[in-house]
Amino acid sequence: MNRREAFKKIGFTTGLVVLTPSMMQLFQSCAQPAATWSPVFLSPEQGIILKGLVDVILPKSDTPSASEVKVPEFIDRYYDEVLDREEQERTRTAYGALIVELKSRYLQDIEKLTETNYEDLLDRELVKDRSASLQTEPMSVTDLLHSLKWMTINAYRMSEVVGEQILAYDPVPGTYHCDDLLKLTGGKAWSL
Repeated sequence: MNRREAFKKIGFTTGLVVLTPSMMQLFQSCAQPAATWSPVFLSPEQGIILKGLVDVILPKSDTPSASEVKVPEFIDRYYDEVLDREEQERTRTAYGALIVELKSRYLQDIEKLTETNYEDLLDRELVKDRSASLQTEPMSVTDLLHSLKWMTINAYRMSEVVGEQILAYDPVPGTYHCDDLLKLTGGKAWSL
């Protein structure tokens, strides 16, 4: 292996080691009660939309909804603390366009939007072809919703509640178990 390739691999490994605790710390900082949450990066109106969308993407069933495990808080903090200035501006612009679209389509106050309104929006936007709009200025509503869907699912899986109560959880990672995987996990995926 040449030296340049080795440095790339060391850099990548170091990045993963540093990033994982940072992301967990960011997620744990969202521990305030949901009733008192006010967005840090997004406007209050955008926070309402974010909460409505994540609860449609991952609704309450036999598992908690996305907002019950603080996914909107995590995404808002992620926008504020991780995105660079350019991406923050693209995101703000896309949320602004989303608000305009929601108000023009449903002719009502953002606080009165229903789950059906959000489902209709997601059904309409997530089937659109994104290849032409990727990395354009400004970010399209379709790109924002695709990004939000991906972030919602990943933040949900990283949450403490899901990791310890829903997924297969081993408080001492790295221990060796020699048995059938279905028997060890009950058919569940391993927690991160």
